[in-house]
Amino acid sequence: MSTLRLPYSTLSPEAYAGFIATKKALSKSSLGKQLVELVYLRISQINGCAFCLEMHTGSLRAGGMPAAKLDGVAGWRVSGHFDERERAALAWTESLVDVAHTHAPDEDFEPLKAHFSDAEISDLCFAIALMSAFNRMAIGLRQ
Repeated sequence: MSTLRLPYSTLSPEAYAGFIATKKALSKSSLGKQLVELVYLRISQINGCAFCLEMHTGSLRAGGMPAAKLDGVAGWRVSGHFDERERAALAWTESLVDVAHTHAPDEDFEPLKAHFSDAEISDLCFAIALMSAFNRMAIGLRQ
């Protein structure tokens, strides 16, 4: 890894505390820790955040995710290891991470309604936004 450019958590402690508070709130979501971590991992794969990849892969391993499933996260669309709920969450994740190109289309949003409550959809959006922000901090300032 590269040398930390700036210690952002200590330079901007209140902003960083807000990120941490959001992460703690999401850990209590009815989405479940494993789904949230799965979403965090996929975002970190897309964004290429090595620090976050290691963290979320480790967390999913420790939480009992089978190795074959963990190995297939990047190819979830063609893998048989993911259920429809996970597929809906991962499709929405990819759509929001690349929102400048996808514009979050209805065909990615609509499947969420079959698997998640409105509050869970909101939590999922916050989780995607949070990890995208964490990735940008870690990549930009060399976590």
